[in-house]
Amino acid sequence: MSLFETQHIYKVSELTRTIRLILEDSHISEVWLEGEVSNLSRPFSGHLYFKLKDAESQIDCAIFKSLADRIKFDLEDGISILLQGRLTVYEPRGNYQIIGNRVEPIGLGALQLAFEQLKKKLDDEGLFDFEHKKPLPFMPRNIGVITSATGAAIRDILTIIRRRFYNVHILIHPVSVQGDSAPKEIAEAIENMNRIGGLDVLIISRGGGSIEDLWAFNAEIVARSIYASKIPIISAVGHEIDYTIADFVADYRAPTPSAAAEIVVPNKIDLIRTLDNIKSRLFINMENHIELTRSQLKNTQSRLKSADIRNQIRFFQQKIDYVTQRLFTGMTNTLRNKKESLGVALAKLNTLSPLSILEDGYSITRKIPSKKPIKSINDASLGDEIEVRLKDGSLICDIKQILGDDGGNYER
Repeated sequence: MSLFETQHIYKVSELTRTIRLILEDSHISEVWLEGEVSNLSRPFSGHLYFKLKDAESQIDCAIFKSLADRIKFDLEDGISILLQGRLTVYEPRGNYQIIGNRVEPIGLGALQLAFEQLKKKLDDEGLFDFEHKKPLPFMPRNIGVITSATGAAIRDILTIIRRRFYNVHILIHPVSVQGDSAPKEIAEAIENMNRIGGLDVLIISRGGGSIEDLWAFNAEIVARSIYASKIPIISAVGHEIDYTIADFVADYRAPTPSAAAEIVVPNKIDLIRTLDNIKSRLFINMENHIELTRSQLKNTQSRLKSADIRNQIRFFQQKIDYVTQRLFTGMTNTLRNKKESLGVALAKLNTLSPLSILEDGYSITRKIPSKKPIKSINDASLGDEIEVRLKDGSLICDIKQILGDDGGNYER
């Protein structure tokens, strides 16, 4: 009997498969590994291939697309990571490798590292440059707000704007402000607001929270939508200490949603007070100028004696009276025109208020208790209780009959 007849002869693939099974069944099949990323490759498949090395050795690693798409930061050559994965053998080449299931950076947390990487990338592209910042309008007539429809941020913004300048028109685009779908919703909302047109300024807002809660506003898709917006954007995300990528790209960063509401519109009372102060200062300056001129004239008269000089003085007195009269007339006309212009502007703004139509005899009808507006006979049924809002109060009524435009009697 020959030696070969007593030994099992392996094929290469058989031996490689046997080694793979032994490794995968061993106690070290699931491992945590620390090392530095090198030779990183990103093929079109979306998988990641790299080597993890230390000073003395290295091992091949692979992260499949399903995990690679969920990594918050960008893997780069030279960064140190912790990799948890499954030890196996890649049979076609006979190499052992780690198939990654989880990856974390060493040092900064994953989210903070992702934040710093994206911030540097966009800064290098010029998205934060001051020269790209659009100025905010002094007195906007139409304001768009992108935020959650149920959060505290929208309530604060509406309350403060109505208090400061109550008849400004506000268009709200509700979006999710956290979660996987939030970045896409926010980016699409910015694009939609730009397509609508007629808006003078946008506020992107949400209340405070952890870095995970605010992460939607650190997404690259949101940053690029803000940068592409033709409408000036105020970013009002979180509290004063919270900074997001949206804050750096936006045309203006407000520390809180409430601060954004105070920034976006002036206080009407302050404007009126400022106008009154300017008017008072103008009159005081006019009086001081006239009094100074009269004083100079009197001093000149006291130094002059001859009759000819007195005639010249009388001539200049008449000229001064003429100039004074023109000055008073011009300033009075200017103040009157400014006051009329302000009145027209305030009247135009007031017409934007939905309550102004009530002064003309119209009414607003809403269901009780939902407060939902009734726009059609199809929105109501017999026996419904409704509120009819008039200019000086409301009527609570029951629906006893429903008539259509053709005179027909509808029973619903």
